[in-house]
Amino acid sequence: MQDDTLDDTTNTDENTNSADQQPQSFEPEELHEKQELAPASKDDDADEFEKNYQPSDLVEAFHIPVKISAVLGKRKIPVSELINLKENDIVKLDRNVGEAIDILVNDRLIARGEVVIMEDKLGVTMTEIIKKSDF
Repeated sequence: MQDDTLDDTTNTDENTNSADQQPQSFEPEELHEKQELAPASKDDDADEFEKNYQPSDLVEAFHIPVKISAVLGKRKIPVSELINLKENDIVKLDRNVGEAIDILVNDRLIARGEVVIMEDKLGVTMTEIIKKSDF
């Protein structure tokens, strides 16, 4: 019985002595065959998801940590201005008082909200959920 496995740590003539063993060549067309696929509609995908979805399927995902950020505002400044900042200096942001803040999950905007005070901590309350179509 002939062993068809190759040991890549040795290169002996017993693995290469057959004259009929030719290396196979592949043409690019063989590797990249074109196939016509019918476009799936969003409704078909949603129906398929609803048929196969079970709440228990997400149990494993509940333990994945995510980073939540609340962005009060932003401002771009040159490095020269940054290094001249001193204690008690004020940096003006692009938002006005009372404007909604951005709530991000893993650096992706998912909601807007307001800053709230809970005991001695700051928190956020979501006032608007950003739908995927709004991205």
